[in-house]
Amino acid sequence: MPRKFIKRFLPDHQSIKHNRALKIFGSVLHEPNLWHLNRRSARGAFGIGLFFAFWPVPFQMWLSAATAIPFRANLPLSVATVWITNPFTIPPIFYAAYKVGTTVLGTEPTHFEFQFSWQWVVESLSTVGPAFLVGCAICSIVAGLMGFFGLNMIWRFSVQKAWDARRQARARNSAR
Repeated sequence: MPRKFIKRFLPDHQSIKHNRALKIFGSVLHEPNLWHLNRRSARGAFGIGLFFAFWPVPFQMWLSAATAIPFRANLPLSVATVWITNPFTIPPIFYAAYKVGTTVLGTEPTHFEFQFSWQWVVESLSTVGPAFLVGCAICSIVAGLMGFFGLNMIWRFSVQKAWDARRQARARNSAR
């Protein structure tokens, strides 16, 4: 069940192999284990993708792909999972990370208004930056671990459920 469900949302491996942004990985992308979808590769990919989703950098997909390759995690799933943080979800997710950072550091939340300028970025690094980065690090680790172990549990539960259904079907068929 999880395998079929996940495969519906994954891009075709040929489209990822020919993606211009991922050309920096060269022929490594032709490794078949990076495209195989099983419990081990899926849980690793999901954990890696969620881990990098909370990093406030514009190249999250590359980091996720670069990490999935040595861990032999499913490459398309790790890259696709990063898109949990997209232009629509980034503001609430990063604000929540900032709130986590202020709570952990024990500082008061600072009122700020976003401005699309380099000067604002530099100034905000000294005011809201430490709390934001600490919050992102904590959320990144927690989300990555929850994704890794959560998908593992869901996958195991689904397989167990399928085995139980087969066992019951066999018992019904043998009772006839």
